[in-house]
Order: sequence, then structure tokens, then C-alpha cells
Amino acid sequence: MSFEDRINILKINLPNTSNPVGSYVSAKIVGKLLFVSGQISISENGKLITGKLGKDLSTEQGYEAAKRCALNIVSQLKKACNDDLSKVKSCVRLTGFVNSTSEFNEQPKVINGASDLIVSIFGEAGKHTRAAVSVNSLPFSVAVEVDAIFELN
Repeated sequence: MSFEDRINILKINLPNTSNPVGSYVSAKIVGKLLFVSGQISISENGKLITGKLGKDLSTEQGYEAAKRCALNIVSQLKKACNDDLSKVKSCVRLTGFVNSTSEFNEQPKVINGASDLIVSIFGEAGKHTRAAVSVNSLPFSVAVEVDAIFELN
């Protein structure tokens, strides 16, 4: 089954890609690696998912925010592959940044939202290395940001 077939079976609607808001690119291919810049948490209706985990948002809300980041990653990945996800061999790494209080310690549970989404689409090829990092703040006060590295065929 193709990755596109999985997206359709899972009834996933990929968001439109957005352009960078600075002096960088959304995705860059180096050799057989494709690097996707950090994607922030944006709801299905295009509103930023903001707030601090451990204060404003629950772990479950953070999980959903991380899932939204992963959807943006897949959109950027698809765009970088000229709409051909068959070019993807595997997901190598995700790095998740969680805007959280100093007392909050469930960053891994939050970033599971991104990891679970990637594995649901890419199966075995979606299993990756990962870091889940607590940060004091993120751009635009978003709750979560996730970047990714993929291996191409």
C-alpha cells in the first residue's frame, strides 16, 4: 500500500503548505536526506495553537498540537518531493519542542502526537529517532514545534 493510500484510508486532510517567515527554506534536500524546517502547531481552521503545557494546555491538547505539526511536516515533505511520496524511503528523526512550564515533564507524551501520525502514514518506514525538548517559549507563543529528517530513495 502506498503512503498516499494510507493518507486516504486514514481520511487525513493535509493542510496547505505555508511559506517561511524568515531567511530560510521550508525543506532542503542534501544528498538522500530531506530536512523539513520546524513546523508549528496550527489548527485545522488555520488558527495558531498557543499556550504553555502545564499551565494553559493539557498533555492531550499538546498531543493534538504535535499531531498538527506532523501534518504540516507531511505537507512540506510532499511539496519537496513534487507531490510524490513514493520518493520517501524512511523518516530518520523528529525533534519536538514543547512550550512548557518548568514543572511539566510529559514532553515525550506530547511529541507522541507527531510520532504516532508519522508512523500511521509511513508504517515501518515511519519509525524514527526522536528528541522531545522542553522550551520556555516558541515563535508566536505556539504550544509545539516539530522538525524532521527523511531519507529519500
